Amino acid sequence: MLVCEAVHTLSLRATPATVNAIAHEIGIDQSGASRLIKSARTAGHLATAASVTDGRRREPSLTLAGRSMLDQAHRWQEDIFCELTRGWSDKKRHDFQRAMTELMDRSCAMDA
Repeated sequence: MLVCEAVHTLSLRATPATVNAIAHEIGIDQSGASRLIKSARTAGHLATAASVTDGRRREPSLTLAGRSMLDQAHRWQEDIFCELTRGWSDKKRHDFQRAMTELMDRSCAMDA
């Protein structure tokens, strides 16, 4: 799940999903990221293809099964968020989501 989320997030930023980029996104070393990628590929959640910028490099991408798993996880997260914020006004819920998104965006900008 973790490596699939990293691949998805990198793709949203138009950043190639290299082993090093995935390792950085997850906060682990390159060998650990390689093992997670291999495991996700074996499970059918990731596929690898030659990089468009460097044919020697292989870049993982989500398969349909990986996308489905990620979509289910995101729905579950939304359900939990709604449960945790039950009783909050729509404005309070929206303000909190906006603030958290802003923090995550700033965190990514600091890494750049």
